[in-house]
Amino acid sequence: MESKQIQRSADLSLTGAPIVAPGHTYESVGNAINDIVLEKGIRPGWGFVFAIASFFCMVLTASVFWLLKKGTGVWGLNIPVGWAFDITNFVWWIGIGHAGTLISAILLLFKQEWRTSINRFAEAMTLFAVACAGMFPLLHLGRPWNFFWLFPYPNTMAMWPQFRSPLMWDVFAVSTYGSVSLMFWYVGLIPDLASLRDQARNKFAKYAYAIFSLGWRGSARHWNRYEVAYLLLAGLSTPLVLSVHTVVSFDFAVSQLPGWNATIFPPYFVAGAIFSGFAMVMTLAIPVRKYYNLTGFITMRHLENMCKVMVATGLIVAYGYFMEIFMGFYGGNPFETYMFNNRFAGPYWKEYAALWVCNIFIPQLFWSKKVRTNIPMMFVLSLVINVGMWLERFIIIVTSLHRDFLVSSWGMFEPTIWDWGLYTGTLGFFTFLFLLFLRFLPAIAAFEMKELVWKKEGPAAAKVA
Repeated sequence: MESKQIQRSADLSLTGAPIVAPGHTYESVGNAINDIVLEKGIRPGWGFVFAIASFFCMVLTASVFWLLKKGTGVWGLNIPVGWAFDITNFVWWIGIGHAGTLISAILLLFKQEWRTSINRFAEAMTLFAVACAGMFPLLHLGRPWNFFWLFPYPNTMAMWPQFRSPLMWDVFAVSTYGSVSLMFWYVGLIPDLASLRDQARNKFAKYAYAIFSLGWRGSARHWNRYEVAYLLLAGLSTPLVLSVHTVVSFDFAVSQLPGWNATIFPPYFVAGAIFSGFAMVMTLAIPVRKYYNLTGFITMRHLENMCKVMVATGLIVAYGYFMEIFMGFYGGNPFETYMFNNRFAGPYWKEYAALWVCNIFIPQLFWSKKVRTNIPMMFVLSLVINVGMWLERFIIIVTSLHRDFLVSSWGMFEPTIWDWGLYTGTLGFFTFLFLLFLRFLPAIAAFEMKELVWKKEGPAAAKVA
């Protein structure tokens, strides 16, 4: 009986069902996931990466301190390049967060069971990416301590935000996105927090998990209310996947600047966000599944599916590139035509060429099944896509600004050490938060995995030791 169970689990893991590793049962699934959180001490590898992330968090702190002390002049900003690394990083981080919501909400509504093994840490990735993204517009304000002026609150000065500004739309879109994503992530955690509460031996940990599990007892009433709330939040999150990056694209699309004033930007930005978001999910999933021995939960099928999504969204991004160029020349606007000539042959042509290689040509390797089943290759390609999508945002912003309508106002942008310090600091901050999440919360939804085992194996799953 046991050998048949093991063989059947192995077969299912290769044919697409997100079933657990061979030998796992309904009971052992939860134990395998929760034991990672409840283990005593710190793993050496985790501690080493955590130390590196902590160092870059200090770099971030130093960069922010110096920025607040001296002002935005410490960046490489100038006239005409008033936006550069700050807005580039803002759009890049917001895009990275999109995959978490797509995996959690849209795939849930479409009843795609393969999302189960990756949705939890993808949602966490979304929250941490939004936290990193939110820093840049605030710091770009110059006086970030007055950020609350962006909100429409009654005040004695009778000052109201400019609601016609797309930057104001960003405030509402990103804050709504972050709030709904946080609720969606937390509600999904509650059953697993209760499981950790029951299994924890450390008194402090037991009390902490008890507080955040909100008195969960797993009754029929609790499950009914949980499923209703989770489905409603999924329905709220789904339009956010499309609306948030659409609003971010309006920062550029509603302007009159050549290279920005394009109606294709909203769908083009959304596809690019999902493209880069799935690349980041893969970048995180591959080392996590290896380090924590989760290869039976995050199977090759999951990685293949993510590759296929990246192929699809990458083709949409490529279509956006070609149509942008076509309309630039077909429209007959001399400023628009010059802007694209400048991208191809101007001072930033190397970055533009690298963008095409990283975002269009290299992702086509995912058409090959050999590449989609080669884990080191997938990891490298995911890093390449992340770099390419950052370059895309940089090219869109800087090449449209540094040579605009007046030749006398042309200029070049060169990032300073503080530009790089803030960017690398947010990478460290993101890694810092993600490592804390892996240490204290289950990276995989244990109760959903147990539900899948029950569906696939039936009551016999609970009887096999």
